[in-house]
Amino acid sequence: MNRPTEPPSDDADSAAQLVLTREASRLVDRLAVERYGVPSIVLMENAAVALRQAARRMLGDETRRGVLIACGPGNNGGDGLALARHLHNAGLAVAIVTTRPLAAYSGDAGVQAAIVARMGLTVEECRGEDAAGPFARATTRLGSPPALVVDALLGTGQIEPARGVLLAAIREVNRLGAAGAAVLAVDVPTGLDADTGATLGEAVHAKVTVTMVAPKPGLLLLRAQAYAGEIVVGDIGAPVELLLELGVPASAFAAGRGAHASEDAPLPNAPGRPGSPGAARR
Repeated sequence: MNRPTEPPSDDADSAAQLVLTREASRLVDRLAVERYGVPSIVLMENAAVALRQAARRMLGDETRRGVLIACGPGNNGGDGLALARHLHNAGLAVAIVTTRPLAAYSGDAGVQAAIVARMGLTVEECRGEDAAGPFARATTRLGSPPALVVDALLGTGQIEPARGVLLAAIREVNRLGAAGAAVLAVDVPTGLDADTGATLGEAVHAKVTVTMVAPKPGLLLLRAQAYAGEIVVGDIGAPVELLLELGVPASAFAAGRGAHASEDAPLPNAPGRPGSPGAARR
């Protein structure tokens, strides 16, 4: 069946009211590749572009100060590695802290890691459970404390508290945030359950969260507000048909979780269309 190249406006309006659960987010990524033929690396590149836009807006006039990007072991970290390249290309000072050796990344994240290595970008790798040392060295190599810290540690797949080096990295991100850096979270703040908005042990406190394709249900609940900050939807180019197929009405999800309780109540200014500030990958 032939599909219109541009979705009707009522489809776009319907999509703007939908959220994606953890499992639905995985399916959107997988079906975008398997059903529609969108290369997964394209999704990651588009995520990085959305993050770059948010980062530049957050930096404002602070372009002389650098950006520190904390990258976890999976695709969330791959998004961060891709973002580092885009910000470097824009003339910003960038330092990367990875929770695994750069050579250990695989798949799309491995592609991004190889590019970062070939470009000679500043990378500090965590060894064992120590994150304080790599964060301190990355800050030193920037020449001054970062204006912006990016949490690209763990994404929507996190279902249990972070431990070891990931927990240490969460603490370092929050330490820099408390010292004055703006914190940008990729998809969801690390340590926050994407479906429920509950904290999984310690969690990152972000000023802005760029969540991919559509809001995650947990981000729209009041208890997540202190961690997620402003919620922005990042358009990664996944077909809107997948969001219409797999998305859940935000109002129905909140009601199902007991919206009468204050911590389960949806935020009064719920996100709108994808890609817009205040509007809400895998």
